[in-house]
Amino acid sequence: MLLTLKTGLWTGLKTAWTLGKIIFPVTLIVTMLQYTPILPWVIHIVSPVMKMFGLSGDAAIPIVIGNFLGLYAGIGGILSLDLTVKEVFIIAIMLSFAHNLIVESSVAVKVGVKIWVMITARLGLAFISGVVVNLLWQGGSEKAHYGMMPHQEEVHGAMAILMQGLEKAGYGIVQLVVIVIPLMIVIQILKDLKWIDVFSNWVSPITKALGMNANTSMTLAAGLVFGLAYGSGVMIQAVKEDGVSKKDATLAFLFLVACHAVIEDTLVFLPLGIPVQYLLFIRLITAVLLTLFVSFVWKRVETAGRKEAA
Repeated sequence: MLLTLKTGLWTGLKTAWTLGKIIFPVTLIVTMLQYTPILPWVIHIVSPVMKMFGLSGDAAIPIVIGNFLGLYAGIGGILSLDLTVKEVFIIAIMLSFAHNLIVESSVAVKVGVKIWVMITARLGLAFISGVVVNLLWQGGSEKAHYGMMPHQEEVHGAMAILMQGLEKAGYGIVQLVVIVIPLMIVIQILKDLKWIDVFSNWVSPITKALGMNANTSMTLAAGLVFGLAYGSGVMIQAVKEDGVSKKDATLAFLFLVACHAVIEDTLVFLPLGIPVQYLLFIRLITAVLLTLFVSFVWKRVETAGRKEAA
């Protein structure tokens, strides 16, 4: 057991170091960007597009901020606006598919998933979901009533901005270590006790139905619970140790693009007064359909390639 704990600890430290080298600098840079003309410029460019989703130009604020700075920053942007329940729900579903885009897409590259695939899939899902919900839902015209949610503190001065960036980046690393290292230790214990094999057997019908091998089961479970950034830590190890193929890695990440961190990313919208059960349902159904579609197309392309080679 001692050897198992040491192995899990060492694996966790290596994984945290790998992810930390991405998360720290990106978080620092993106946090500081909010105090530059870049974000206002992006918001100005995107504002006219909001009409396609039945939103006012101001709705570009939480959507752009959420994609640059993360889900909580996006929610902070929502709190600054006077919106209807339908408008909040549309912004929420769009942010649930596409948020913290720079950090999470950069992490995905570490496991061989192309960054353009991640960004295209997430922005595409956000765009389509916003349009569809706007067209299909005729209700939600009442004003949204927000619960108690923390507002992001605004600072002034170069040094204060730098310190805030370092603080957020440092907090991100601490959060990473607190989650990833215990997770890797638990996974190592499960591996040594052969429980992962049992778990893989349980969920293998689901992963196979989605076009993936059984060794992607832990990746999907970790991503569903902990999110893309932290779930990728499991993926990195799975690619190294379990021989997860590039195809399976891509399919797993596409599934998690649509449906990840289902507990946190669902509950965080509760104080906004929207029907979060529908938010979760839409994400889950979208994840299944997207993964099945890409798996089907991928298989057809592979079959066509083999026929041409023959």
